[in-house]
Amino acid sequence: MEIPLLSDIVIILGLAVVVILLFQRLKLPTILGFLATGVIAGPHGLSLIQATHDIEILAEIGVILLLFIIGMEFSLKQLALIKRTVLLGGTAQVLLTIGLVSLVMIGLNYTWAEATFMGFLIALSSTAIVLKLLQDRSEINSPQGRVVLGILIFQDIIVVPMMLFTPLMAGGSEDISTALLIMALKGIFVIVFVLISARYLVPRLLYLVAKTKSKELFILSVVVICFAVAWLTSSLGLSLALGAFMAGLIISESEYSHQATSNILPFREIFSSFFFVSIGMLLDFEFLLQHLPIILLFSTLTFILKGLVATLAARILQYPLRISLLVGFSLFQVGEFAFILSKSGISSGLLSDETYQYFLSVSLLTMSVTPFVIGSYRKLADIVTKPFTTSKDALPFSHEASEAHGDIPDLDDHIVIIGYGINGRNVAKAAKHASIPYVIIELNAVTVKQERKLGEPIVYGDAVHSMILDHIHVNKARVVVIAISDPDATKRIIASVRSISDKVHVIVRTRFVQEIQENYLLGADEVIPEEFETSIEIFTRVLNKYLMPKDEIEMFTQLIRSDNYDMLRSLTSGRIPDHSKLSLELPDIEVASLRVYTSDSAIIDKTLLEADIRNKFRITIVAIKREKETLLSINAQTSIQKGDIIYVVGKPSDVMRFNNYLKDN
Repeated sequence: MEIPLLSDIVIILGLAVVVILLFQRLKLPTILGFLATGVIAGPHGLSLIQATHDIEILAEIGVILLLFIIGMEFSLKQLALIKRTVLLGGTAQVLLTIGLVSLVMIGLNYTWAEATFMGFLIALSSTAIVLKLLQDRSEINSPQGRVVLGILIFQDIIVVPMMLFTPLMAGGSEDISTALLIMALKGIFVIVFVLISARYLVPRLLYLVAKTKSKELFILSVVVICFAVAWLTSSLGLSLALGAFMAGLIISESEYSHQATSNILPFREIFSSFFFVSIGMLLDFEFLLQHLPIILLFSTLTFILKGLVATLAARILQYPLRISLLVGFSLFQVGEFAFILSKSGISSGLLSDETYQYFLSVSLLTMSVTPFVIGSYRKLADIVTKPFTTSKDALPFSHEASEAHGDIPDLDDHIVIIGYGINGRNVAKAAKHASIPYVIIELNAVTVKQERKLGEPIVYGDAVHSMILDHIHVNKARVVVIAISDPDATKRIIASVRSISDKVHVIVRTRFVQEIQENYLLGADEVIPEEFETSIEIFTRVLNKYLMPKDEIEMFTQLIRSDNYDMLRSLTSGRIPDHSKLSLELPDIEVASLRVYTSDSAIIDKTLLEADIRNKFRITIVAIKREKETLLSINAQTSIQKGDIIYVVGKPSDVMRFNNYLKDN
């Protein structure tokens, strides 16, 4: 029996493999590959797909799973850490975009409802594309990365109320107050249901399921929760997507959320791929070509409008102009959740077919150019800021933040710490412990305000600018530690430091080894790449496990660092410098800690002399931990008790045999 849908699935997935392979070679995001697959296979392309309605059903499942995962990953605790960026920055970006787009659309003779809904669509950016690109560039923890993440989180949350509000805007003659009241009552019911389920029902259910240790039953239970809540909200006249998001929230605060996410993720990837393919299938390529000048005009207008609004949102958060521009160049595109929201607009009559095609074309164009813009957004930001770059640009954006500068004492022979992330904090703690004077430069105004209250000598500013460096007396410092996640800003800071002082010792933290040489050429004295330092730390612990003498381990690590990690780089080609050949004689012995489970009277409460463990098992006991006491003076009269942790030395095979004995008898 032939199944038409099966052939369509094979065509879509097979074509997607080819297209995405090509996109990966061009270093383009996977999501664009799925969109291109839909354009090629769709009715406006090669018409390879027949059962388009069935594909839309698969796409709807993809949307449900997509929002379900977002709900599970939505943590109130994590959100609290960047709540100011999410609430203030996200609100400013979304509301300003909606307002400006609505004005433009009303000027084009659209109704207020249609104009506002178009504002909803344009306000949303692509979480999938932008975060993937920033992760690939290791910039999620950079200042611009944190702002972008916060705004995207707000957009992902606000799309749910947008879905609820869309049918009301298209209500026509329906009493809007009654509709709002009904929606509020439904919303209250859903919230109460979520709270009760999250606190009492679901944790108990998942606990009973987890006790069975059945992976299949756990996956089935999670999927049932997802689709049951989605079906419930749909029955109430709300969206399936809202129900899926609520289902994710129900599970998110439980201890089973991570396992549930890992189980559902593969299903989401498959079904969400059908969603993006289905969006591509809707694009009328002939329409795109016929209206290309207008579409390019709208795309450019979207780029400028969204970019300026996102830049302003970052400035409101008190970030310098350059960082704010990087945020603007990251969030100018129309995102995937706008596609989900657009379906509500079509069903509510707020999007005509022609407007929808314009929207699709602009969305796909802006998404397509995003990788190229982010790839060169530093150069673009430099070009834009160059005419405006003055010493004043280094200063905070608002009066409140300007107070964060404070009065820096006339320091001398101090440490300058640039960046107050994990590495910067650790350097500050070490300096404080060693009673070495230090001063910190940080771009996050909230962090500066909080840390100054705690007594930290911290100033707000961009260390790229020489005025900030002069302010903290870098010319009198002994050491400058650059501990930020922005490789381009790091290079500019090195150059700024060297323009002021040649004698200060500059230590730079980088993520990747390919950044070492350029930083040295710019004037860094030491460059510490996390990539190799992590490898050195891992291998040091490996050598410790093999009982290599500590002085030889130290000599080995110093040798690696002395040649700027040349040894590790040369290992990839099989060449090891002669001076790096070490004589490592690793003994075939193991040191292990074993717990005594056995009740065997042959050793329990017997002295080591009576138990004769050394002769029976060929191992030596060097220490015993008994409750909170550690016995180090081991002799023939020492006894073993059940529950002891004993530390033994011997050959691995003998240690294993003795360990089995302690468990099995």
